[in-house]
Amino acid sequence: MTKKSKNTKSLPDPYAKREAVKYEHPIPSREFILQRLAERAMPLGMEQIAHDLGIRSERDLDALSRRLKAMERDGQLIRNRRGDYGVAAKMDLVRGRVIGHPDGYGFLVPDEAGEDVFLPAHQMRALLHGDRAVVSVTGLDRRGRREGAVVEVLERNTARVVGRFYLERGVGFVTPDNKRISQDIIVPADEQGTARHGQIVMVELVAQPSARAQPVGRVVEILGEHMAPGMEIDVAIRAHNLPYLWPAEVEQEIAALAPEVPEHAKQGREDIRALPLVTIDGADARDFDDAVFCERQGKHWRLLVAIADVSSYVRPNAALDKEALTRGNSVYFPQRVIPMLPEALSNGLCSLNPHVDRLCMACEMEIDAKGRIKKHRFFEGVMRSHARLTYDEVAAMLIEGDAALCANYSALMPHLRELYALYQALRAAREQRGAIDFETTETRIVFGAGRKIEKIIPVVRNDAHKLIEECMISANVCAGEFLLRHDMPGLYRIHQGPEEQKLTDLRAFLSGLGLSLGGGEQPEPRHYAKLLDSVRARPDAHLIQTVLLRSLAQAVYSPANSGHFGLALESYAHFTSPIRRYPDLVVHRAIRHKLAGKPVEKFAHDPATLHTFGEHCSMSERRADDATRDAVTWLKCEYMMDKIGEAFDGIVTGVTGFGLFVELKDIYIEGLVHVTALTSDYYHFDPAQHRLTGERTRTVYRLGDKVRVKVMRVDLDNKKIDFEIEQPASRKTGKPGKKRKRR
Repeated sequence: MTKKSKNTKSLPDPYAKREAVKYEHPIPSREFILQRLAERAMPLGMEQIAHDLGIRSERDLDALSRRLKAMERDGQLIRNRRGDYGVAAKMDLVRGRVIGHPDGYGFLVPDEAGEDVFLPAHQMRALLHGDRAVVSVTGLDRRGRREGAVVEVLERNTARVVGRFYLERGVGFVTPDNKRISQDIIVPADEQGTARHGQIVMVELVAQPSARAQPVGRVVEILGEHMAPGMEIDVAIRAHNLPYLWPAEVEQEIAALAPEVPEHAKQGREDIRALPLVTIDGADARDFDDAVFCERQGKHWRLLVAIADVSSYVRPNAALDKEALTRGNSVYFPQRVIPMLPEALSNGLCSLNPHVDRLCMACEMEIDAKGRIKKHRFFEGVMRSHARLTYDEVAAMLIEGDAALCANYSALMPHLRELYALYQALRAAREQRGAIDFETTETRIVFGAGRKIEKIIPVVRNDAHKLIEECMISANVCAGEFLLRHDMPGLYRIHQGPEEQKLTDLRAFLSGLGLSLGGGEQPEPRHYAKLLDSVRARPDAHLIQTVLLRSLAQAVYSPANSGHFGLALESYAHFTSPIRRYPDLVVHRAIRHKLAGKPVEKFAHDPATLHTFGEHCSMSERRADDATRDAVTWLKCEYMMDKIGEAFDGIVTGVTGFGLFVELKDIYIEGLVHVTALTSDYYHFDPAQHRLTGERTRTVYRLGDKVRVKVMRVDLDNKKIDFEIEQPASRKTGKPGKKRKRR
């Protein structure tokens, strides 16, 4: 047995305190085990590791064995053929999540920071999109990317696949709807059930893919015919693995809840039922998680944002909590919602419905005439919404002065007017600090008979939308400050500034337009805001905004605060929507924990758990976006199927090496003009300037160009629409192609 290192006892486990809180009989943390193995610079057996760590009792040896196996399962350690454990990073191995590509290849996104690893198609045969794996970096491919070979599959992500069932020459297979899964699923004859050729089905994988064999599945659900009404949502739910059925344990917990708030639950809370709090939401909203009240007090405003107290009903590690975490957030499809919480809570006991008592977590703020939050406090309350108002109603009263509505809500008008005055101050403060204000167009699908699309209309955001948005941002700012001030663990909503390469590409693009972005190597939000404001009147403003937006990272959830670049805020934590977002529920728990005077180390969620929560909730948010986008794209393709041959005006919304993406004017449907459909020339892609340029004619297509296109093909299976240019862009570069000499 190897002798114990001399410095074993001189380097205590820095995470020992955390482990002692989590476990009755703690052993060295994962981090400390990795540190000790790295110091030894060689793989060690289980006995050697135990000796190094000073572990002797059978109980602790058993716990260490389980921990090492868990670390191996998670890819932190690799076990060699001798059975010794080594640190994956020391063995030139990379662990991470697999991202598949429709063309068969893929990438491994490392768990730790670092460049993605390219996985060629023959390596992807053993993998499916979303799997976790360990790969060895074998070198660089011809494009200079790190290329890898699969060493071990750590975790399978795909248990079920939805797709279209085909039966050809007696062979059954399913083509996945998720195009990131490029392999067909073989379905043996005795596993096909009653599925018919062309139907949409769900298959359960009975064999995962290997380097030599395709995945094999059995039909477990027949969703229906290919174009049945509502099929697009059923497919999207299953294709993106959205949890949509409630476990029996959740149903049991719901059954124990009373339909109204019991009197004993109201005890010990601040009673704000007399305050005329109101909810302001869309006309079709069914769950109301925020209510507002505002009054002027001298030179300041008193703003009260009351939020449904979900944390009183959803306790850590209960069945409701586990399912809410699994879902991460509610998912909003056209005319259908997959809620994070059962309707008994989301539309009932937690929803701030009018004229009924509800438990709430409230944020009370004092805001000055310049829109600055001077002080704030959080408290647990019991409230009663005095009205359920819509955005359109509030805008009609405050902006248009609708006499009938003003008379109907006369008792509420004083505080609604103060809300509007406060909004104008908050809006001015937002502009003053340099928050970025991108103007994007959201759309709503209007259905007719048989769930067929009648039209697609833009959603116009009026001042009532913006008023509520500013109130919610203010409460979220206070939540972030509260966590920081009290050193409470929680989840922040963080948004990073532009990465170096994206910033370089952005500056190259802007210079081609005679524009520049201030701030040097580290531009601030105000530099983005200033540039946006300066180009709003330009005909290519949409193009410039699109490129600016694409230069920024996506906002995510993290227990480590790094600020919110887009909102120009030093700290920001989602607090205002615990009915539909799990991170808000975590923040509520953190605030309640502190209000109760409990020690920080006794909080239900430790930093490692919160890190996992942040990654999962960021993923579930992207998953929801992808699922809803798929469903809407399907519906839009279906809408265009009878419009083949028709011509429409559009705008170029994307430029790639393989063609142009064009969005149709007033219809908001996007399709592709493939580069091969740009006839009479060879076109070359300039990624820095986001344009395609004709070699001979010097015709240029770039982001923001207005074009007229004809619908050539609609592929519902692949959710693609193909256009051809009917009326090309007239712009040409100043450098004509060289004329060929006559011979």
